[in-house]
Amino acid sequence: MEKKMTLPLTDKDIMSLKSGDKVLLTGVLYTARDAAHKRLTVDIKKPPIPLKGQTLYYCGPTPAMPGRPIGSAGPTTSSRMDTFTGQLLKAGIKAMIGKGQRSKETRELMKKHKVVYFAATGGAGALLAKHIKSAKIAAYPDLGPEAIYELKVVDFPVIVANDVKGHDIFEEGVKKFKRK
Repeated sequence: MEKKMTLPLTDKDIMSLKSGDKVLLTGVLYTARDAAHKRLTVDIKKPPIPLKGQTLYYCGPTPAMPGRPIGSAGPTTSSRMDTFTGQLLKAGIKAMIGKGQRSKETRELMKKHKVVYFAATGGAGALLAKHIKSAKIAAYPDLGPEAIYELKVVDFPVIVANDVKGHDIFEEGVKKFKRK
């Protein structure tokens, strides 16, 4: 059964999540890929979007089809953002969404700052886009699809990959598989 949660997440919400939990997110989140992360860390003292308490989705959406707010909006590989993650967590980011495992250093920073990392299903960008009700460029329009978008989502499906206690669904899954 999925847990329904409203963005931005509270500390109480984040503390209640465990690695492997299925979650449906509703509210506002922001996209940010490699180029946006690099700029955000340069602009960290005066960011163009709110960072404190926010959720970043590692996504570069495609253009919207007629009648839709957005095109395909699938996750990108999260480990590419690890270089910039520490500064963004210090600035107050509370959740991240992407695909794939994070580095050990990033997982330690998530524990320290009490931040959760959600995994979204790779290759399902068209299906994930159905949960996005509005999309607008919030910063860095010159970056095209790597601009930061503000997305309003309803029941956006994710899985807790890393919780605040340091549990990692990727490592735990490998251990379970090896036991069989």
